[in-house]
Amino acid sequence: MDRLTQWFSQIDWDKFWLDMISKGISILILLILYFVLSWIGRKLIRGFFRRYRTQQMVSENRANTLESLILNLFGYVMFFTFAMLILQNFINVTAIIAGAGVASLAIAFGAQGLVSDVVTGFFILLERQLDVGDSITLEQVNGNVEALGLRTTQVRDFDGTLHFIPNRQIMIVSNHSRGNMRFLVDVRIAPTADAEKAMEIIKRACEQEKATNKNIVDGPTVLGVQEVSATNTVIRVMGKAVNGEQFEVQRNLLKDIREELVANQIELPLSYLAPLEPGK
Repeated sequence: MDRLTQWFSQIDWDKFWLDMISKGISILILLILYFVLSWIGRKLIRGFFRRYRTQQMVSENRANTLESLILNLFGYVMFFTFAMLILQNFINVTAIIAGAGVASLAIAFGAQGLVSDVVTGFFILLERQLDVGDSITLEQVNGNVEALGLRTTQVRDFDGTLHFIPNRQIMIVSNHSRGNMRFLVDVRIAPTADAEKAMEIIKRACEQEKATNKNIVDGPTVLGVQEVSATNTVIRVMGKAVNGEQFEVQRNLLKDIREELVANQIELPLSYLAPLEPGK
């Protein structure tokens, strides 16, 4: 207790509080600078990419990817720079870094995952495996790429879940946003209906749809009878559509085909639940 009292009595409290106030003001100024420069930097980067999109022959997804990466990199640089400046108020950061020795080796081993993430992310960008907005499959994750950073890739699942995936864990990428996409439409008619007549009607409906739908790039082609069962006959139609529009093309084509079949009195299969008999 006497030693503690003696230690406190040796402190120059006026100098201590003056030093704390000085450091507090310095940290406050650094924090204000950090937020102001971060805001200005992000605004300039976004402004540059707005002009870049209009002046350069580059896809929207590619421009979004590069913008996301630059913003990500800018954020890391700003954070670590100002973190070092704030720490410099309390400790000699330069001396610690210079004399780290074994500690730096331990940090290097611990940062292997981070380095692997950054290197993998670099090659993903270099090889253009992914772009922001692409529809992809990464093993068990299906969705659209929302952000592509140096360390992680963010994928929004179709149910709204946002997945954060470390870049080093990306082994196999299935990108559904490159090139035109195939669509299939299976048309079901009653097993007693005239399949040949139905195919002629379906063919006419396909020709009409192709003439009015600019998203169809190939076909639609009536392949013929795909399946025959006691309840229905399946006639398959196949074609190619502009990437991302294939599902809408499928829905519109199926609706138009059904309307044409009904208008030409082609019987469609009935699905119903048989009523239960009393006592069962």
